[in-house]
Amino acid sequence: MKIINWIYSRGLLLLLLSMIVCASCEKYIDIDKYVYDKTTIDSIFTSKTKTLEYINGTAAYLKNESNFVGDWDARTPFPSGMGSDEAIQPWVNGDHAGSCLVVDQVTPRDTKNANIWPDYYKGIRKANIILARIDGNPELTDAEMRDYKGLAYFLRAYFYYSLVRMYGPVPILPDEPFDTDATVESVSFERSSYDNCVEYICTNMEQAAQLLPRDRAIAFQYMPTKGAALAVMARMRLYSASPLYNGNTFYASWKRSDGTPFISQTADPERWGKAAAAFKRIIDLGKYELYTEPKIVNTRGTGTLELPDTNDPNLKTNNFPNGAADIDPYRSYKSVFDGSVTPESNPELIYFCVEANINNRFAFPAKQGGNSTLSVPKDVIDQFRMADGRLFSEATDEEKSWQAVGTGLTFSENYVLTAERAKMDDNREPRYYASIGFNHCFWPGTSYTGTGSDVMNMNATYYRDGNARGSDYNYNRTGYTIRKWANQEDNRDYWGRSKQKTYPIFRYAEVLLGYVEAMNEMNGTYTDESSGVSVTKDVGLMVKYFNEIRYRSGLPGITAAEAGDYGTMKNLIKHERQIEFFFEDHRYFDLRRWMDAPEVMRKPVTGLDVSARAAERQNFYTTKIWNTEPAMKRVWNNKMYFYPIDQSVLDKNGKLVQSPGWN
Repeated sequence: MKIINWIYSRGLLLLLLSMIVCASCEKYIDIDKYVYDKTTIDSIFTSKTKTLEYINGTAAYLKNESNFVGDWDARTPFPSGMGSDEAIQPWVNGDHAGSCLVVDQVTPRDTKNANIWPDYYKGIRKANIILARIDGNPELTDAEMRDYKGLAYFLRAYFYYSLVRMYGPVPILPDEPFDTDATVESVSFERSSYDNCVEYICTNMEQAAQLLPRDRAIAFQYMPTKGAALAVMARMRLYSASPLYNGNTFYASWKRSDGTPFISQTADPERWGKAAAAFKRIIDLGKYELYTEPKIVNTRGTGTLELPDTNDPNLKTNNFPNGAADIDPYRSYKSVFDGSVTPESNPELIYFCVEANINNRFAFPAKQGGNSTLSVPKDVIDQFRMADGRLFSEATDEEKSWQAVGTGLTFSENYVLTAERAKMDDNREPRYYASIGFNHCFWPGTSYTGTGSDVMNMNATYYRDGNARGSDYNYNRTGYTIRKWANQEDNRDYWGRSKQKTYPIFRYAEVLLGYVEAMNEMNGTYTDESSGVSVTKDVGLMVKYFNEIRYRSGLPGITAAEAGDYGTMKNLIKHERQIEFFFEDHRYFDLRRWMDAPEVMRKPVTGLDVSARAAERQNFYTTKIWNTEPAMKRVWNNKMYFYPIDQSVLDKNGKLVQSPGWN
């Protein structure tokens, strides 16, 4: 019996953890009202029902993380969607935090609604109260007590993790909850060092991992588990080992009142070992694996595409995970995101939003209820490889041509390549077709039930007179959009519907690539004192785990020679993360932790010439720099490594200092 099966019949657990894990609530809940204004704290923690309600209210302070990736909602509380190089929206105004950040329109007095600080600290205080009071609850069994305490430790650490990810070092409150009637001076705290924040988060997640179960019942797999706690720890360790936080002398003058640097000034190579050990613990659970779909063979000619000839014989001859002979790479990747597979059937998911707000109308063609404004720059498009693993830059002039292929193709049963597609959009890796919408891309939209014409099975075009265009303002700016979250059935028209999506916050692919990255940076052996896990830089393991990602994608694997060359492997890892985690809320943070953001974010926005009409096809496929609208005028200032703390927060805490460069 699962730890908390006792309460399923009450109908409360589903309400609780639909908020805890993915913060799916649309509004913040006033906890005190939620558990009744006249109910005292003492009475709450003598009742298991009221305790559960209190945990429910604490979890409700978390935001829905599936909102972060697109920045299509004006209330998006994080800047990481449009704050990277992955896509642009034409508007830069109001509360669009990411779009405004990259054109330097964010200030401490106008953080564009990206101010999670007050609510997350309220959540931390409530988690502290739970942990301080729950031991006295006479209605909880030992098993229930473990699970509830595990949830509280997880929540407390997750609030801090989210704050640190956005702001860098933040204040760590005393574990003993303070009185809300205390004076301003007594509840003012200065930031802890970044390293202390990391250790506090990892310590709490370690406690959560020891208390939370390894597995949950099918209906409640989105609840925090041991694996989820370990995943937060591993990501935090990887960040901590990265150049932004590990010996970054750029922040030498940024110090606490006692003279301690907020950011470590001496690089510690052992941190990479800590990160590797943290990822290995998840691998060693034996619970997770990359999701795959079997190879499709049929007589209709619409089965899995034949794998290309490459210099890697394993790709076509070996079954997954040692090759791709038995899988459908397109469906294996796409199904993780498009709602075609349920969470309980997906062993790749570690921690996820079950109510994902990612049916993004801004990517859909106009006739399917969208306006196609969500635009992917051409230089990002060019990072997707050719089908045989070559970089797009290594393709022939013929392969990069604007000319139409001339023949259509259907593969994986329902993905259609139109005859009008350009050769530059042909023969690309499966993740390209799973992630990108391009000119003459086929949008089925088969859920449509109305009588309108050209609403289903659209050959979507982004010419000036194309059918994807919404208006003279609502149109695609680069000739490319995002289809990663779109199911073949989805149609945003009034007479259509969209499948429910699952948004992965942590998935096993991150564990594999994180482990490989940490090993590539390691020297010697590291043994984790608390878990006893020992790791050594092992080129064979680096090849094994990296190639699992490649083979799932239908691409040839790397060699031991490539993995054994530090610089080569580092570039391969960065490139693979850019494609594998495209539009999954990784790129914003990766560019910062690697300190690659100045170079990348200062590059101009490139795209096709969407001012050309269909009759001017060759002109349309001309790559050009776009700098005609505010969203395209990207800049980078080093203050953008950390988001500014809202001035309203600073005004209430006299010991708090602003992030560097934002004063």
